[in-house]
Amino acid sequence: HLSESGGGVVQAGGSLRLSCAASEATLFKTYTIAWFRQAPGKEREFVAGVTHSGDKVTYGDSVKGRFTLFRDNDNGTLFLQMNSVEPEDTAVYYCAGRWGVILTTTPRYETWGQGTQVTVSP
Repeated sequence: HLSESGGGVVQAGGSLRLSCAASEATLFKTYTIAWFRQAPGKEREFVAGVTHSGDKVTYGDSVKGRFTLFRDNDNGTLFLQMNSVEPEDTAVYYCAGRWGVILTTTPRYETWGQGTQVTVSP
């Protein structure tokens, strides 16, 4: 199972770091992990994903150059460093896991966390 943390309220232009922790680090090492987000009234959107080995990272167009994704397999944790945040980044952020390549669509992920709220004030 996955669990997100690190959400909160931040001013536009600021930074925030989200974490996604796995209950089983051994299983975590085999998973491709991705972050999705969902704003009120909108569909869940792909933010970024990383392969199980960390050798490939993919970012959504809206966060490229601002967000950085990296994983610590030894501790079963994935981090999303959010810099230069914008009010449009306000959403509930979810981490999700699957076996295989990074995909940007939600139905292909087997395991999901409960989400953490990020609110960016103008």
